[in-house]
Amino acid sequence: MKTPELLVTPTSVADILPLIEAGADAFVVGEQRYGLRLAGEFSREDVVQAIELAHQHGKKVYVAMNAIFHNNLVDELPDYVAFVKDAGADAIIFGDPAVLMVAREVAPEMKLHWNTETTATNWYTCNYWGSKGAKRAVLAREINMDAIVEMKENAEVELEVQVHGMTCMFQSRRTLIGNYYEYQGKALAIENRQENKNMFLHDPERNNKYPIFEDFNGTHIMSPNDICIIDELQEMIEAGIDSFKIDGILKDQQYLVAVTKLYRKAIDTCVEDTDAYDDMKDGLLEEAESLQPANRKLDTGFFFKETVY
Repeated sequence: MKTPELLVTPTSVADILPLIEAGADAFVVGEQRYGLRLAGEFSREDVVQAIELAHQHGKKVYVAMNAIFHNNLVDELPDYVAFVKDAGADAIIFGDPAVLMVAREVAPEMKLHWNTETTATNWYTCNYWGSKGAKRAVLAREINMDAIVEMKENAEVELEVQVHGMTCMFQSRRTLIGNYYEYQGKALAIENRQENKNMFLHDPERNNKYPIFEDFNGTHIMSPNDICIIDELQEMIEAGIDSFKIDGILKDQQYLVAVTKLYRKAIDTCVEDTDAYDDMKDGLLEEAESLQPANRKLDTGFFFKETVY
């Protein structure tokens, strides 16, 4: 069986080497002006440094440009795409066709990964973007395992699946929380907004806390639980899924390194010996559960549910 890529979203340049040692194959970096819901903010200097470090160890770096762009930012795209090309990035992640059109002109050899996080729900759509130049499609988080396997059977592009971390449930271009506090005149609360980990919507009926993440692209309400498929990788590996993603948003380096080590072990064991993986996967899940904070349980997202929207 082919070994899928283990893709991780680091929080800073300081994460790169520890995550390489933990077994990461590739990284997503970028700045929130152009990328959506990034685990960390990477300046241009940081992007260059991350690429240099990763390439020294034979790893890849993909730069996120998957925001939805308004007119005021369109004129900036050629300059940033040119920077990404010159920095030596292995691919650009895009959702807006504006990025694809600019990349064709400025960096025609650059690999493109199509990622809207919501609309990659069938293989026809994945292949459509492949015909436009995308080499990879990032599948929606709301589709189940059977649909993922079927898409891989028919897709003409690489497929990437998130296997660990929180997911976005709602996004608004407005900074809703910040606007509310500004209206209330609560300056200290706005300052606290810089520590995104401290903001939650609380549902007392279900005893759920939904993290609120705000960035340049607006307000994002995240899932109350983290996806974890460490004990259910075999079907996707056998199907030939190309990349497994660990999303590090609102996580620290220690957590990311520990989770990456677990998935590296799970992937390599499954590829080499499925019986050995079957014997150890319950233990791997228990180890993953032990890393979780008390208010964030693990679940399997939509992997084993009927797809609903």
